[in-house]
Amino acid sequence: MSPATTTLSRRSSAQQDSAWLSKTMSYYAAFLALGLVAASLGPTLPALAEHTQTRLSEISLIFTAYGLGYLLASFLGGRLYDWLPGHPVMAAVLVVMGVMLVLLPLMALLWLLAAVGLLLGMAAGMLDVGGNTLLVWVHREKVGPFMNGLHFFFAAGGFLSPIIVAQAVLLTGDVTWAYWALAILMLPLAVWLLRLRSPAAQGISKDGPAGQANRASLGLIVFFFFLHVGAEVSFAGWIFTYAVAAGLGPETTAAYLTSAFWGSLTLGRLLAIPIAARSSYLSMLFGDLAGCLASVGIVLLWPSSLTALWLGTLGMGLSIASVFPTSVSLAERRMRITGQITGWFFLGASAGSMSLPWLIGQLFESIGPRVTMLAIMVDLIAALAIFGVLAASSVRPAASGG
Repeated sequence: MSPATTTLSRRSSAQQDSAWLSKTMSYYAAFLALGLVAASLGPTLPALAEHTQTRLSEISLIFTAYGLGYLLASFLGGRLYDWLPGHPVMAAVLVVMGVMLVLLPLMALLWLLAAVGLLLGMAAGMLDVGGNTLLVWVHREKVGPFMNGLHFFFAAGGFLSPIIVAQAVLLTGDVTWAYWALAILMLPLAVWLLRLRSPAAQGISKDGPAGQANRASLGLIVFFFFLHVGAEVSFAGWIFTYAVAAGLGPETTAAYLTSAFWGSLTLGRLLAIPIAARSSYLSMLFGDLAGCLASVGIVLLWPSSLTALWLGTLGMGLSIASVFPTSVSLAERRMRITGQITGWFFLGASAGSMSLPWLIGQLFESIGPRVTMLAIMVDLIAALAIFGVLAASSVRPAASGG
C-alpha cells in the first residue's frame, strides 16, 4: 500500500470515527433532555393539581395521558424510523416537546392538561424509540456499553430535573419557569441532529432464526418491560407525594428525595458499564430485581422512618438502573433490532408507565400513601416471576455470549 493510500485510509477512518462519535453524543444529549422531561412530572404534580384545581386522584390522569402518548408513539413510531431518515424525525420530535413544555403549566383545565400530556408523551416516546434504535444501528453488535451510556444520560437528566424544579419554585413561587427552561433546551438539540447524517436502517432479515424475532421471546420481553418500567415510573413519579403525605418531610425535602432516586439511578447506570463487560445479562437482571425488592421492602418494614425511605430510595435507584438498557442489550442478542421491534419494547414500557402510576393515584387517598410501596412490591414480584420464565427460555441463547 502506497503512502498516499495509507494516508487516505487513515483520514477516512478518522472521519468515520468522528461521525459515529458525533451521532452518539447527539443521542446522549437528547436522552439527557428526555430524562429532564420524564422526571419533571412527579415533583410538579401538586402544583399542576393546584393549577387545575383538582385532587391527586384526578391529576394522576396526567400519568395516564403521558403514558398513553408514549404507547401510541411506540406502536407507530418504530415503523417511522424504518421508513424515514432518523435524525429529521428526532429533530421534529424535540421541537414538539419544547412546544408542549411551554403549554403544560399554562393549562387551567384538567382535560386540556391531559391533552398536552398526551402529546408530550407521544413526543417523548418517539424520541426514546429513536435514540435506542439509532444507537443500535450505529454500533451494531458492540452496542452494549454505549446502550448503558445512553441510559446513563437519561438518568442524569432525571437527577437534575427535581433540582431545577425546586430552584424554580424557590425563585418564582411556581413551576412555570421550570417547564419553560426545559423547553428552551430542545431547540439547539434539534438543530444539532439536523446537521448530522442519519445512520442506515437495519432491515429485517428473512433468512434463518437469527434474523427473525421469536414471538414467545418477544412477548416475554415486552411484558417484562411493562412490569419493570411500571415500577420505575411509579417510584419516581410518586415518591415526592408519598414522602409529603406520609409526613416524612416538607416539599423541598421530598424534591431532593426524588433527585436522590435519579442520582442513584444515574450512578447505577455508570457502574453498569464496566459490570456489563464482565457479567451475563441474566445475572445482572436477577441482581437488579433482588435489589429492587429489598429496597421497597425496607420502606414497607419501616414506614415511619425517613432514614428507611432514603435507604430504600437510593437502593431502588441503584438496583433498577441497568434493568432497561440490559433488557435491550439482551434482546439484541436474541433478535434483529429494527424500529418496529424497538417499538414493541416501548409499547410494553409505555403501557406499564401508564397503568401502575394511574392505579396508585386511584387508591392513594382512599387507602393512604402506603399503597404506593405495596403496589410497586407486587409489580416487582410479578417481574421476577416473568424474569424466571425469560431466563429459562434464554438458557441456550445466553450460553453463546453475554
